[in-house]
Order: sequence, then C-alpha cells, then structure tokens
Amino acid sequence: MSLPVNEHRAGLAYGFAAYGLWGTFPLFWPLLEPAGALEILAHRMVWSLAVVAVILLVMRRWAWIPELLRQPKRLGLLAVAATVVSVNWGLYIWGVNAGHVVETSLGYFINPLVTIAIGVLVLRERLRPLQWTAVGIGVAAVLVLAIGYGRLPWIALTLAFSFATYGFIKKKVGMGGLESLAAETSVQFLPAVGYLVFLGTQGNATFTTEGPGHAALLMTCGLVTAGPLIAFGAAAIRLPLSTIGLLQYLAPVFQFLLGLVYFHEAMPPERWVGFGLVWAALALLTWDALHSAHRTRTATRTAATAAAAAAEPPRTTTPA
Repeated sequence: MSLPVNEHRAGLAYGFAAYGLWGTFPLFWPLLEPAGALEILAHRMVWSLAVVAVILLVMRRWAWIPELLRQPKRLGLLAVAATVVSVNWGLYIWGVNAGHVVETSLGYFINPLVTIAIGVLVLRERLRPLQWTAVGIGVAAVLVLAIGYGRLPWIALTLAFSFATYGFIKKKVGMGGLESLAAETSVQFLPAVGYLVFLGTQGNATFTTEGPGHAALLMTCGLVTAGPLIAFGAAAIRLPLSTIGLLQYLAPVFQFLLGLVYFHEAMPPERWVGFGLVWAALALLTWDALHSAHRTRTATRTAATAAAAAAEPPRTTTPA
C-alpha cells in the first residue's frame, strides 16, 4: 500500500535533511579546533548521550532499558557496535581536520561495496552477476587510487569497513535509532569522561580555556549527532527502502564537493579515474537493486492476482 503524497513528500524532506546534514559535517568539525580529534570525539560521545536522554525522557521511551539489561548477548553486541562506531567517528573527525575530506567521502562511497563483501564472507550470501561486476570494479578502483595516492587509501577503507561492520551489528541488535544511540553512548560515556578529565589534569583540555563560544560548539556535538539520526528515522518510516538507498549517496557527494570546491583538495587525473570507477560500480549496484525491486513487485502483484482469481467461486450458467 502506497503512502499518501504528503507523507511521501515529508519523507523526502526528512531524508534530504538527514543526508544533507551528514554531508555538511566537514564544515562543522574544523570549527571545533584547536581541540584535537580525540577531544572532539569524547565531547561528541558525552553530549550525544545527554541529548538522546532528554529526547527519550520527553517521549517517555524507557521501557526498553530493563529488557535490554536482561540480555547480555545483546549488550555485548552493543558494546562492540559502540567501539566500532567510535573508530569511525574519531577517524572521520581527524580526516576532515587533517585535510582529507575527499578521501573521507570515498569511504562512504565504497561502503555499499564493503557491505556486500561482508554479506558474502560472513552471511554466505550469493551475489547476482551485476553485483559481482560492481565488486570487481570497486577492487580495481582501490588499486588505481592506491597508485594515485602512493599508498592504500587507508582512511577511506577504515571508514568503509568500520561503518559496514557497525551496520551489520546494528542489524543483529535490531533496535531503534534513538534507543541504539542511547545504549552505545552509554557504553562510550565513562571512557569519554575519563579521557576529558585526563586532558584537564594535563592542562590540554580546550573546553574551559578557549572561551564560552568554543565550549558551546563542543556541546552542540550532541545535537549534530542526534539531529540527522532523528530526521533519518522519520524518513525511513515514510519512504521505500529503494528511495533511502538512493538518498544515501547524497552525503558522500556533498562531502566530495566540499573537499573539491571549498577545501580545494588536490584531484590529480588518477584519482578522478579511481573515483570514476567507484561511481560506475555504484551505478551498477543501484540499477541492479532497482531492477530486482521491480521484478519482486511484479511477481508479488502477479501472485496476488492469481490467488484472487483462484479464490473466486466458479461461475455457473443457467440453462436457457
């Protein structure tokens, strides 16, 4: 059953807001300097928990906590998810502030390819021919980019693998976005606070030394983290998965354009070739996903029509 037009438009607006905000993150993290990447990461963990806790309090969504505490396996998975996303967040902040915005965008471009690789290696999923072709092109792209950079694009690869692993664990856990973020930042909270206290004792913390404006910006890390997640949740319940799949490319596109146009990062010819191969692989994946979804919808409609016809009582004819 299709959603009303206004609901679909609202979903698109929320989706553009979520991925648009994620795509403009490279503009935010430099504002937090002279704080280092680890200090920014620690503040992000602390203030994200504060923001999410307030939201859950207002919405009265606490019933999941006692149930979660009775599930040690689920708690363990959330702890692993918190660790993996900490690596992702920290490396992304460092990469942006160190002048690698274009390479960080590459990480989120190749993330769908890494997700497919995890599906094959871990879940033993079988790929369609076009998916295999896309993965092969993705591997070729990494080789070309390694030649172009003079090294493996380790920032992009680490971001892609950490985020794909995080997504895999989140799927296993099966929690809502806000609840999951609350649980993960609860795991992160004590180490983050401990690190901030350590920085303070060493005289290296910037929260209280760079003025109230800087402190306020560090505190907004919580809103910056929770805001897009809330918008994404609102989009996810209003849009089909195929549309969400297309919208996900907005964030790395914005990041790439910011790196190229705003931060003026270098893009020699071999990097253009490497990125072009990645984009070709993504185009194949997108076309294959849309084609597969269309075939599934067609088969479902055909089966429903056949079932309805079979359920009809046989027609009888009255003798003349």
